[in-house]
Amino acid sequence: MRQFFKYVLATLTGLVLFALVGVVLLVALIAAAASSDKEVTVASNSVLELKLDKPIGEREEPQSIGLMLGGGSRGSIGLDELKAAIRRAKADGDIKGIFLNLELVQGGMASMEEIRHELLDFKKTGKFVVSYTDAQSEKSYYLASVADKIYLNPQGTLEFNGLSSETMYYKNLFDKLGVQAQIFRVGSFKSAVEPYFRTNMSDSARLQTSSFLNSLNDAMLSEVAAARKIAPARLKVISDSMLVHNADDAKRLNLVTDLGYYDQATDYMKGKLGVEKDDKLSLIELSDYKKTGDDDDEEGSTSGNRIAVVYAEGDIVTGKGGNESIGSTRFAEAIRKARLDKKVKAVVLRINSPGGSSLASDIIYREVMLTKKVKPVIASMSDVAASGGYFIAMGCDTIVAHPTTITGSIGVFGVLPNIEPFLRDKIGVTTDRVTTGKFSDFPTITRALTPFEQSQFQAEINRIYADFTTKAAQGRRMPVERLRRLASGRVWSGTEAKARGLVDVLGSFDDALRIAARRANLKEGDYRIQKLPRQKSFAENLFSSFSEEAKLRMVREEMGPMYPMYQQYKKLSEMKGAQMRMPFEVNVQ
Repeated sequence: MRQFFKYVLATLTGLVLFALVGVVLLVALIAAAASSDKEVTVASNSVLELKLDKPIGEREEPQSIGLMLGGGSRGSIGLDELKAAIRRAKADGDIKGIFLNLELVQGGMASMEEIRHELLDFKKTGKFVVSYTDAQSEKSYYLASVADKIYLNPQGTLEFNGLSSETMYYKNLFDKLGVQAQIFRVGSFKSAVEPYFRTNMSDSARLQTSSFLNSLNDAMLSEVAAARKIAPARLKVISDSMLVHNADDAKRLNLVTDLGYYDQATDYMKGKLGVEKDDKLSLIELSDYKKTGDDDDEEGSTSGNRIAVVYAEGDIVTGKGGNESIGSTRFAEAIRKARLDKKVKAVVLRINSPGGSSLASDIIYREVMLTKKVKPVIASMSDVAASGGYFIAMGCDTIVAHPTTITGSIGVFGVLPNIEPFLRDKIGVTTDRVTTGKFSDFPTITRALTPFEQSQFQAEINRIYADFTTKAAQGRRMPVERLRRLASGRVWSGTEAKARGLVDVLGSFDDALRIAARRANLKEGDYRIQKLPRQKSFAENLFSSFSEEAKLRMVREEMGPMYPMYQQYKKLSEMKGAQMRMPFEVNVQ
């Protein structure tokens, strides 16, 4: 009888917990629905506030259920949606200016360039842009430099000392653990595997990183110099010599216009609008302003013609992938849908990816080539379109890149860890096996590969590299020997890639759209934008992410400062087959 009551009590407890979870989900759904249905109006004499305090991705990612429950991802700001809001504010008679309330902006250099150009276009109407920050990073200052008034907190800081990129190396850790990284690659510049067998950068990795970093830095300094009316040579001296140590230095060197606090920035805007200092400034946040416009997934005129934009952002993986990856199945289906839709007259492939699986990249490339036969396909490279990201672009009719895009990295690698010493020496575990053939257990991670097995693995990497470079040469219409001299896994900036024939045009996403429309004989206003793949609805995201968020939050709390290494391990463990991938962390600071 006691056991009976124990099972009944356990069942009742489970039902209560299930009901509580259900109530939480229901409340979250109701709150989200109420928030999205809330009517937002723009008061006259308003200022659009852009508080860029979340990561900036190609398309907006809604906040997760984990955030609603007290943790988890905060979502992201969609570059697409942000640009559309600035463009609409430009024509909105009720919006008189933009307030850049900047923190440590999280996004790539090409994304910053897109936003910056929209702000410059906004200013052509005579409307003002004001910036305020407590502490300014290089990227946030790149945006702020377009403002009519740049306010920096008197006790704040402005980072203006050039760009850097840091890589973590794991060889010593692997040695301590007894893990042997068996490396296979083609290309002396293919440095993605270096963290597993080196303790520092190779000469070739340092050379390419220095080259593209300086190219990015020069492009940024050139635009800042024009905005601040400072000679480029002088600005480079300020940056290279780190002459900015505090807010006073920033003001003295003309990098900011005013040292002041948040209230002083808002008072200035009140004066511009003719509002009394004691009255409230009408600020409308980006999230609210987006609700005042048309959020239909298809944008543009009422025309039946379409230009499909396929957003490819994240690592390239086989299968459907997730919200932060480019799944070969899902993206092949999206491109196929655009090809078979007679209303779609052209396709723009918007790429922001460091690469990934060679198999997945080739599956997507095949759909690009099939689509190219029946309608124009234009590649628009964002912050990164390298390795596998370049592979899916190289078949397009035209490749458009930003000067600050990181691209190239035409190379292939494979990593197979041998954990036999770790199992045997660290935790006392040994393995044994029975096979039906000499190579039945190949590949395996519980013993070292034989020389013959290593030669077979390397031969497959060589074959994939030959296929990659042959297809790239065909796409770029150049001899394969010349293409291979530009390959070897070397990373280039967009400017460097253009000079070497790896991209066709230096320009923005809008330039790529215009090229696609022209190739399809469509006039401006004679088409709509169709965005692919379809994004999940809030409800779909809510239910699919609930368990994922709970699991990730628990792992993050358990691992603490070791969590970034766990993320690296996860990436390594998810690699299937040969990889077309950039160095793991090209984090430009």
